[in-house]
Amino acid sequence: MKAAVVGEKGVELRDVPKPAPGPKEVLIRVRASSLNRADLLVALGHQHGSTGGAGARLGLECSGEVEAVGSEAEGIKAGDRVMASAPGGYAEYVVTDAARVHRIPGNNMTYEQAACFPVALQTMHNAVVTAGRFKRGETLLMQGASSGVGLMGMQIGKLMGASLVIGTSTNPQRRARLHEFGCDLALDTGDANWPDQVKKATGGKGVDLIVDMVSGGVANQNLEAAAVLGRIVNVGRLGGRTGEFNFDLHALKRIDYIGVTFRTRTLDEIREINRLMRADLWAAVEAGNLALPIYKTYSLDDVAEALSVMRANQHFGKIVLVVSK
Repeated sequence: MKAAVVGEKGVELRDVPKPAPGPKEVLIRVRASSLNRADLLVALGHQHGSTGGAGARLGLECSGEVEAVGSEAEGIKAGDRVMASAPGGYAEYVVTDAARVHRIPGNNMTYEQAACFPVALQTMHNAVVTAGRFKRGETLLMQGASSGVGLMGMQIGKLMGASLVIGTSTNPQRRARLHEFGCDLALDTGDANWPDQVKKATGGKGVDLIVDMVSGGVANQNLEAAAVLGRIVNVGRLGGRTGEFNFDLHALKRIDYIGVTFRTRTLDEIREINRLMRADLWAAVEAGNLALPIYKTYSLDDVAEALSVMRANQHFGKIVLVVSK
């Protein structure tokens, strides 16, 4: 089978052995796979959790048809149309733990659409609801809102009863579209006064929960925009992995600053994250109340070009690889 791997001169397609599922795993014939920021790190040869280096296979999520199930896998059968978070998903076949596999609802959702959901759903439910302890009636700020996970996070906030959802983007065209995905107030973090706009919108209180995909240079502004006893969940670091941090303001506001990543989570933890996500969100997925836009599709043969488009950071929503029809 063909799979995208890290070669000496960058990402390349190779013929690799077709995998077989373990007892609690599922073998998926991949129809589509979507790109995520972590794929860029792996493509450059960096380590991302247990994946990385020469020969590493790319991809974190996919959709397709179940070809085989392990002897102890439950709830999924051969022939099911599914979406899954699946390491190595840029391939014609992939295996993943059965608890990370979800049936595609109905017949109207395409494989391309379905491939966009798994990582965004599990990441943002965990960030907003579990780690962020979000409660109905609170206010939510999504920092770096035009990414796939950001767009999903704002929708989850609305679904869970947010009284106000704020989204940020430095790009005016992308910022203008945030309202399509649950955003009540779109702000430009290139404007140094954006924390004052947050305070104005929240009656001077500041926002209850910030989910941050940017970090780096906005860390202290997040502290300014947060309410006393607010929470900041550090999901991504597009703006830099290090930066200044106002420890006194952090203490003054008694802010909980919470880091999350799937890189150090056990399989049991990932199973529980998906169980909690399905309990809260799957009815909305089935009803079509959660959506992600597809910016552009590429064939698996054009994976290097697709990654270059993501690296340019001009897209809105998801970039998808069509693996097979």
